[in-house]
Amino acid sequence: MQHFVHPVQFKGVEFIRIGSYKKKLKDHSEKARDLWRALDNTPFEREIAAENIPVEQVISLLDYPAYFELLKLPLPEGRDGILSALEADDMIVKNDAGQWNITNLGAILFAKKLSDFQSLRHKAMRVILYEGENKVKTIREQEGTKGYATGFEGLIDFITNLLPSNEIIGKALRNDVPMFPELAIRELVANAVIHQDFHATGTAPLVEIFANRMEITNPGKPLVKTSRFLDSPPKSRNEALASFMRRIGVCEQRGSGVDKVVFQTEFYQLPAPIFETTDEHTRSVLFAHRAFKDMDKADRIRACYLHACLRYVERDFMTNSTLRERFGIEKKNSATVSRVIKDTLEADQIQLYDKDASRKYVKYVPWWS
Repeated sequence: MQHFVHPVQFKGVEFIRIGSYKKKLKDHSEKARDLWRALDNTPFEREIAAENIPVEQVISLLDYPAYFELLKLPLPEGRDGILSALEADDMIVKNDAGQWNITNLGAILFAKKLSDFQSLRHKAMRVILYEGENKVKTIREQEGTKGYATGFEGLIDFITNLLPSNEIIGKALRNDVPMFPELAIRELVANAVIHQDFHATGTAPLVEIFANRMEITNPGKPLVKTSRFLDSPPKSRNEALASFMRRIGVCEQRGSGVDKVVFQTEFYQLPAPIFETTDEHTRSVLFAHRAFKDMDKADRIRACYLHACLRYVERDFMTNSTLRERFGIEKKNSATVSRVIKDTLEADQIQLYDKDASRKYVKYVPWWS
């Protein structure tokens, strides 16, 4: 049973239990203030997914061997050792009746079946493969069943196996590689899972694969501006979830992993990713390989800005030369890159590092530096 984030109502009137009596909440303003404060401060992970259940049910609902395996810990011999470890990590909580509650954290990470938990059954990641570049025809659709920790590697394998290969020519040599780098997929899928708003109803993380792009969407607007994803320390609504996923190596200990995503897209000379928001969602878009000549002005400006960001967080600067290398353009065509830099300057996405430097040594930094 889920802990609700609002008081119980009957016919529109909110009630609170005081001792053994139910009282109207509006008649007890001090209690009301305390209640709202408590509700506001309860993170999703500490709310309850299954309440007042015996030990046998805890063991049957959670994939506890995976917990120890992912943390590289030996499996305790007895049940008490298993329960003690799960309790210490806030996966389960002993209640006043001597039974157990499974927290949302325990269930969302280690459920054998998310559908066993009423409040979480709609939080499974969905993957949809479309034919062509729109949503008219679906080729394949699958919804995850396991908790995020136990199901993550299988999810990434499933996604990468759906992808066609691209022949890449450049720094990565002539090679058949997946359409999108696996490391970029891992980071963005992990971010979608970790940073989602679990209290958004009727929506879950979603991966959509098209002929020319992949879109990874999660419920909730980000707590950091999309333009600052690359350089800002990550802020998560779900700190306990994020912390555990870091401990098992699913995502970055520091940073958002977006720097890795941008590095990978540059290495394989793909168009720069897009990070955007809708009214209720955050979306990351990876694009299939496209030659420089086929990129439009917006593509080139976005790539230039993110390249400047990446160089900056590496304590370095963007130059005409580094941007040429990013796009795979020969030195004799440096004027083409100068045009991209000019367009990006005019779009106020980058700025000169030193306005007095000679043209030969000119360097650029992001607008926010």
